Amino acid sequence: MAGTSKGEGRIGLLNGLAAYGMWGLVPLFWPLLKPAGATEILAHRMVWSLVFVAAALLVVRRWAWAGELLRQPRRLGLVVIAAAVITVNWGVYIWAVNSGHVVEASLGYFINPLVTIAMGVLILKERLRPTQWAAVGVGVAAVLVLAIGYGRPPWISLVLAFSFATYGLVKKKVDLGGVESLAAETAVQFLPALAYLLWLGAHGDLTFATGGPGHAALLASTGVVTAIPLVCFGAAAIRVPLSTLGLLQYLAPVFQFLLGVVYFHEAMPAERWAGFALVWLALVLLTWDALRTSRRAAPALGPRATRSTGPVESTGGTEGTGVPEPVAAAAAAVPGGACDLPGIADMPGAPVAEAGAAPLPKP
Repeated sequence: MAGTSKGEGRIGLLNGLAAYGMWGLVPLFWPLLKPAGATEILAHRMVWSLVFVAAALLVVRRWAWAGELLRQPRRLGLVVIAAAVITVNWGVYIWAVNSGHVVEASLGYFINPLVTIAMGVLILKERLRPTQWAAVGVGVAAVLVLAIGYGRPPWISLVLAFSFATYGLVKKKVDLGGVESLAAETAVQFLPALAYLLWLGAHGDLTFATGGPGHAALLASTGVVTAIPLVCFGAAAIRVPLSTLGLLQYLAPVFQFLLGVVYFHEAMPAERWAGFALVWLALVLLTWDALRTSRRAAPALGPRATRSTGPVESTGGTEGTGVPEPVAAAAAAVPGGACDLPGIADMPGAPVAEAGAAPLPKP
């Protein structure tokens, strides 16, 4: 049993590294889709993501949820809001990468944990510990320093952070499984996206039809690029401790930041380094506080509390649950605006979640 557990842990760790690695390297993919503009790329991502997810649902034969959702107008309305918010997130991210703002985009996913925590206080009336307050304060100072450095507010970072924090908040209320949720949201996006692509085609501006078969294949692969990291994340989420995922999540914005500086050669004057240093200090405080709290809570919750379940649910407050706050507040910070975690644990052959295990938030 010990060997099996270690083997499962290694598989989970490799899948986690693969997921966050792919999200971190996704800025290399979007420029390949030029000369398509950001809006056309976004529309293709919506259309082909639904195709991919629908195929997955056919494999697992799970459609009953759709009828239930259609009979619940409130949840359906929340799905529409989630789809609209993630559309903004995806669109701004793609535009930012293809317009030479990779570093600023990475900042959005660095500060997303802080924004999520702030929204938890303001909207959900959650209580923070002193270290968490300090982290939020340092994060606010970082944004001010960066605003001075850029000569404007870092609006790309703020839009990405606030849109995904809002998305996570809405998703908490929807309470759908991973594959189902992604399918519902892309179904909302599908018709407007398809209509836009048809409009582009009617005006002769659709690069899918004029860029050759290779370009068309790349545009179609946006659905795969959206879904494959989510599958890897799902495999990791049911095999590795939450504290491990809480640390792995920072790989993606780190990779994006390094790509922006080293590969895309974006400028990093001293004031930007100072702003990023403050952000990283805030995240160190947040992570240290979360790990300390989880270690204290673990004996009371038992050894299973450090394992994740299969279905993943986004949550704001985790006080007293033993779930590390960077995971609970920021695992939703999927770089590139990846949408949702497939319900891997619900698929045939998936490991059974342990009873009493703490839930892991969705990205």
